[in-house]
Amino acid sequence: MTQAVSARRDGDTFQARQFWLRAGQLLDAASPIVRVGFESGPKSYDDVWTEYADGREPKDASGNPLKREHIQSKWHATPGTYGYADLTDPDFINANARSLLQRARDAQLQNAPLGSGAQFKLVTNWHLDRHDNLNPLISQRSGSIRLDRLFGTRTDNSKAGRIRKSWRDHLELDDDELRLFAGTLAFGHTSGTLDELRGWLDILFASVGLRRVPAHESAFFYDDLIFQWMAQGRLEFDEQTLRAACTEQGLFGDPQERPRVYGVKSFEHAYDRLENRCDEVLNLVPAFDKRFIHDDADWSSKLYPELATFLHDAAGDRHELRLALDAHSTLAFAAGRILDVKSGRRVELEQRTPKRDVWSADDVPADSNWPGLEQTVIDLNADAPDIAVAIGITHYITDDVRSFLDDHLPSVGRLLSLGPSSGAGYHSVEAGRHAFALAQAAKNAMRSAMGGTSREARVHIFVAAPNALTFFLGQQSPVLGRVSLYEFDFEGSRDRTYRPSLSLPVTTS
Repeated sequence: MTQAVSARRDGDTFQARQFWLRAGQLLDAASPIVRVGFESGPKSYDDVWTEYADGREPKDASGNPLKREHIQSKWHATPGTYGYADLTDPDFINANARSLLQRARDAQLQNAPLGSGAQFKLVTNWHLDRHDNLNPLISQRSGSIRLDRLFGTRTDNSKAGRIRKSWRDHLELDDDELRLFAGTLAFGHTSGTLDELRGWLDILFASVGLRRVPAHESAFFYDDLIFQWMAQGRLEFDEQTLRAACTEQGLFGDPQERPRVYGVKSFEHAYDRLENRCDEVLNLVPAFDKRFIHDDADWSSKLYPELATFLHDAAGDRHELRLALDAHSTLAFAAGRILDVKSGRRVELEQRTPKRDVWSADDVPADSNWPGLEQTVIDLNADAPDIAVAIGITHYITDDVRSFLDDHLPSVGRLLSLGPSSGAGYHSVEAGRHAFALAQAAKNAMRSAMGGTSREARVHIFVAAPNALTFFLGQQSPVLGRVSLYEFDFEGSRDRTYRPSLSLPVTTS
């Protein structure tokens, strides 16, 4: 019984924090969100809904303006996965009769009968099984179904065809009706814990002037507040009504000047669109198919120049700027390279970690108890000039890197393995200053390992670390000379190995 009560409360907490992630943005003049609802709207997709301002809407999978987004939130107490067949099973949502897919169909008929203008999104801490037939059909950019892939085969015997047949039979639709319906569906996976969601809200509340709740306090009164408002019949909010309700509760603290935030994304976060809270966003998502770039040459020929232009414009004559990087580690490193230590800019970074916060190189005083950096040098080939560096901060990656080197990089003579003295893990970096110190230690270790190598030698860098740390390493990288970066297939959607990404400095023809 205790576990059941706890799971139910956690589900309510998850839903409440989904609401506040969107409602808080009503108080931000730069946000395109104009209305947010809680427990109102189409049945089963009434957990949270968001309405966008005319002319400022995000786009659906077909590039059409998305006026409203309806969220079904589903929290699970234990890790797990789901597949396309689960969407037809009422047990998946603990229902007696109607499946999630049937309820989505009802919502679509009611709110988007022509198949455009609204989206119905499942947001859950479970993720699509990477072996499920639906997984490769989901757009990394929007979470929507790629209709060209779902309807890219003719028979029901194909992987996509089996999905079509299952859903057609379940919903009693023909292919044309299924196409229209499927175009309104979206799926969002959050790997964040409830505490991480609270940390992200802390950043949002600070920026819009709402009272912050110290992390050491167990109670987070915002979770209960929306349910109290619901009991009073207050289910829908715009900027004016939310501000009045928050004023009534005494939730506005000392006003703070909102910093300008610049976002860079190469993948779409499950429910936190950078466009909703950043002043400007460089959207590189179209260059990728999920985490894989369409054309390897684009790293240097397209993405790096676009990133450099964007960051130079953002920096302008400002001494300080804040970045939100929902991007590959290669792009975090490249951003640091562009805004290097000689740029004269103090850079803050919004970092998604279990202790979500705004990090900078001087955000907190240094602490002698922070884990340091341990290093090991592995000799591979005395006659090979290059060195490789495996920086495993959040994950131990040395074995994967060693395997890749053996198969693909005979030019590497030594492998430098770097990791925190506390062991790799998501809690191994405490703050921005700690990340900067680890990056500096990594740079020094690399320079030491390069002793005696020729000026033409290349440093091959493999990183599993918070993007802020990777950014700080990029800032210090010009002294390393010629470097090459790599991306790993962490999700295992292809072959769970590395691929070369960007080499620096970028040469122009």
